[in-house]
Amino acid sequence: MPVCFYNQLIHIEMMEFKKISLLFVCSVLFMGVIDAQKVIRLWEGDPPTSNGITENESVGEGSSSITNVSVPQLAIYLPEKVNKTGMAVVICPGGGYSGLAYDHEGIMVAKWFNEEGITAFILKYRMPNKHKDIPLSDVQQAIRYVREHATEYGIDVSKIGVCGFSAGGHLASAASNHFAISGISTRPDFSILFYPVITMTEFTHIGSRNNLLGENPSSTDIYIFSNEKQVNVNTPPTILLLSDDDKVVLPENSIWYYEALKRNNIPAAMYIFPSGGHGWGFRESYKYHKQMADLLSEWLKSLSD
Repeated sequence: MPVCFYNQLIHIEMMEFKKISLLFVCSVLFMGVIDAQKVIRLWEGDPPTSNGITENESVGEGSSSITNVSVPQLAIYLPEKVNKTGMAVVICPGGGYSGLAYDHEGIMVAKWFNEEGITAFILKYRMPNKHKDIPLSDVQQAIRYVREHATEYGIDVSKIGVCGFSAGGHLASAASNHFAISGISTRPDFSILFYPVITMTEFTHIGSRNNLLGENPSSTDIYIFSNEKQVNVNTPPTILLLSDDDKVVLPENSIWYYEALKRNNIPAAMYIFPSGGHGWGFRESYKYHKQMADLLSEWLKSLSD
């Protein structure tokens, strides 16, 4: 065998080895912060586009914050069969589109949904790294997967929702409105938004906007990704939960979205708690945790009335 050809083979094999090693490391890190019954890769093979992140995925020391996400996955949490409702929720943790707050905006949420008889899918979506369409393509693929495997998991195909926190709330609200091109199979049947980033205009969370759209976004991108401007008659029923004193993602984000929902006659509820700031997720230490959980539980039950 010619030496040059042999060297090329070695180079190709080393590239494949590094690729497999990276996927293994990502999986090990990810498995270290979850206890789901099942974890799957979101896409068969490589995702259709790359976010350009080359650093290894990592979990923050002393926390479950995951950064440099470039390998999207779904962690599946199944409720006990005796109280299964047939509902399912795809969960999008927040993190400013730079990481994922995987514990209090992911695992804790999934376990609560299971207690309510709801199958939960935590989406480890890729960070955009200024590739604006990548997170949306991941959440749409996640919803598509849940619908395609509904029978396997005992899910009603008309009861598949999306839940998002902060920047994950922006992603969830985007999924609730940007489904015309991807197809009706990616439309959630209901939407749960915790202190969500909604707008890309003056009341935006600037870090989320910069990570998604770049430091100098076009007026077209600002309009398209300002989800209060995308609400339409097909937007699903929505509940919004936030704190009045949130200084990170201002309440105007949720208020504008709620007003857009009502202009389009979409069933909606909004609960603004007196305090708590930003990022409380499903921590039981949050002062209004029980009230919040009770209100959410009742709202979910009302969807079947």
